[in-house]
Amino acid sequence: MKTTTVAMTLLATLAAPAFAAEGMWTLDNLPLKQMQAQYGFAPSTAWVDKLRQASLRVAGGCSGAFVSANGLVMTNHHCVIDCVEQLSSASDDRVANGFLARERAQEPRCPEVELNRLDQISDVTAAVKKATRGLSGEAYQKAQNAVQAQLTKECRGSETERTRCDLVSLYQGGQYQLYRYHRYADVRLVWVPEFAIANFGGDPDNFMFPRYALDIALLRAYEDGKPVTTQNFFPFKADGAEPGELTLVTGHPGDTQRLLTVAQLETLRDKTALHTLPRLSELRGLQLQYARQGAEQARQVTTELEGTENYLKVLRGELLALSDPALLQAKRDEERRLQAFIRSRPALRREVGDAFAAMARAQTRARDLAPVHDMVEGGRAFNSAYFRHARTLVRGAAERALPNGERLREFADNNLPQLEQALESPAPIYPALETARLGWALSKLRETLGPDDELVKQVLGTEAPEAMAARLVAGTQLAEPAERLRLWQGGMAAVQASTDPFIQLALRIEPRARTLRGQWEAEVSAAEEKSAERIALARFARTGKSAYPDATFTLRLSYGEVKGWPVRGQPVAPYTDFGGAFKRATGAAPFALPPSWLARQGQLALQQRFNFVSNNDIIGGNSGSPMLNAKGEVVGLVFDGNIDSIGGAFTFDERVNRTVAVHSGAILAVLRQVYDAGFLADELTGTRSK
Repeated sequence: MKTTTVAMTLLATLAAPAFAAEGMWTLDNLPLKQMQAQYGFAPSTAWVDKLRQASLRVAGGCSGAFVSANGLVMTNHHCVIDCVEQLSSASDDRVANGFLARERAQEPRCPEVELNRLDQISDVTAAVKKATRGLSGEAYQKAQNAVQAQLTKECRGSETERTRCDLVSLYQGGQYQLYRYHRYADVRLVWVPEFAIANFGGDPDNFMFPRYALDIALLRAYEDGKPVTTQNFFPFKADGAEPGELTLVTGHPGDTQRLLTVAQLETLRDKTALHTLPRLSELRGLQLQYARQGAEQARQVTTELEGTENYLKVLRGELLALSDPALLQAKRDEERRLQAFIRSRPALRREVGDAFAAMARAQTRARDLAPVHDMVEGGRAFNSAYFRHARTLVRGAAERALPNGERLREFADNNLPQLEQALESPAPIYPALETARLGWALSKLRETLGPDDELVKQVLGTEAPEAMAARLVAGTQLAEPAERLRLWQGGMAAVQASTDPFIQLALRIEPRARTLRGQWEAEVSAAEEKSAERIALARFARTGKSAYPDATFTLRLSYGEVKGWPVRGQPVAPYTDFGGAFKRATGAAPFALPPSWLARQGQLALQQRFNFVSNNDIIGGNSGSPMLNAKGEVVGLVFDGNIDSIGGAFTFDERVNRTVAVHSGAILAVLRQVYDAGFLADELTGTRSK
């Protein structure tokens, strides 16, 4: 991406309402006039309501949607690969071999998957700002925690198991909304293809196009032991969408930073370059080394390795964007214009005060605190599933004894069902992998803080990191859900009486971890949130809600069209086809097609469109989003973006940012002709209702 393009695009994004395909819009503030002017379509209230009720959030960080009246849910393979791995074994590797339930009774429950359907949005800006008015630091953070706990508890009412409520900050604190979700905790696996085709091209093809991947999973939502029945779902259109045709993506984009200040972007840039990328590169090396020990070790670490490689590629793309001098210069210029606007209005100037300077001071403090905070409170020094369970148990025992409004956010009543589901999960934990990962993490603690640091001495004593990791893993009972539930239900008395080495470790470091958390929340988080709130006042005074807010893992709609783009002066066609996948195959991973595809090559129409691109505005979290036409029919399944879309965290350039999706017709074709699952294709097209 040329620097002049970045600068011009960022200026347009910050200084004016969004046009073209730009924007991840909340459903209560859609750009209806723009959509009508560009595509002759403005969704009605009824259309938007159906979209809201058919769209789903996969609580781990993805999107999904109902695609039949009988609770069938579509998302990406990579969004549920943890579930597939947890339902696998050395003798039944469902990640490698895929899985298909031919009867409802064969649909196994995913241990940790939760789906959320947005039911209601309420504006609570006045209540939140009243609770925090005039406060700063620790007092501000405590007041915000308290009002969040109060609002979410009132929102949930008596439906505590099937309702989830989130307090959502939009426009960097300019607006607060309460999102009420229906929670589906019984989610079962219906179909996933083999990893080789779901992830065809692997890391080399990730964020690239042309692509030839079948990154899809079908789940089913259950309640009271029966499939959910819904009138709101998206049926499939086998023909997909044509070039120039309107495409709509409904989903839950995770996080963008288009409204951050320069000081915040500089901190993010430096942390990514100096700390996060080097750490993840080392972790990837550890995972590769573990995988080379044997086929079973490779199976155990596949999911983790794929996630690490994906995150590394995202971070490199973001760092490339943040290292572009024109991007930061454009941002500085926009800040100067906003500050000039503030100075021109005395009343606004008094309200905003020194918000930009306060934000910069918070970044300085963040740089000072981050190395120790991230290691201890962030848990990077104790990278183990056992330790995560131990910390939940130790903190849960202390926090649940407090009034709801005085607890740490993650232990408010609203979040307890999710915590308990994780503790009850029968998902396997692999001791050898835990030992390797924890030993490396403990060595990074010693390397980062130094062997003479008091915390390092407290944690390691005279043990080597690898030896300590082996001892802890060998002695723990936290792999057993029954033991975790016993400690959870027994409260502080049971936790303090436990001799489990991970519980003892969590108890030992808890005072220091809480101190670090308190410092971070008072001196960094609260300062950032308070400053962002004041800056948002100025932005609202200048542009109102004619712009869209940053992504917050809440339901959004983006609109665009099927469209290729130029690369080095050459046009990239918007579609690939099955024939291209067979030509691309080499027989060696990651370009090896699975045996099922090779056996059925003659039955596939090789000209069938496979993957395609559109200029919809998406970001991480949109994985699993359905791509729809104006009739609300599925024309594709979003699973990636091109390499230019990574910079979309900070800006959007319609000329090069592209969304990558699986074609609806390709999904139907392989269900019928490769996997002998025509009954699922019928359910997706509405010809099979039961």
